Amino acid sequence: VQLQASGGGLVQAGGSLRLSCVASGRTFSRYSMGWFRQALGKEREFVAHIAWAAGATYYASSVKGRFTISRDKAKNTVYLQMNNLKPEDTAVYYCAARQSIMLDQRPSGWGDWGQGTQVTVSS
Repeated sequence: VQLQASGGGLVQAGGSLRLSCVASGRTFSRYSMGWFRQALGKEREFVAHIAWAAGATYYASSVKGRFTISRDKAKNTVYLQMNNLKPEDTAVYYCAARQSIMLDQRPSGWGDWGQGTQVTVSS
């Protein structure tokens, strides 16, 4: 699986960004897609999960109500719409894929990763 993330940038607190992740190399009907983030000096953490076929979603408590994960099957693309951004959302954001529809919040549970895209939120 190849994953190509894009859409990061610099935004003021309260602003919005939409990240995209184009996936290729597989049929994803039995896959989950996810977004993780890693702030400087911190461990990589789970942000959001979507089951590719059914579209069921799950969010980390820190982003629930502000972030939305979605997918476009025709484009093999996963999105992360981020609203009301806060300085603590600053991190490198990674998309990931795993061969299961079950939720797993551990980075070690995901086998394929994109290259990461930087999101910086200024106060």
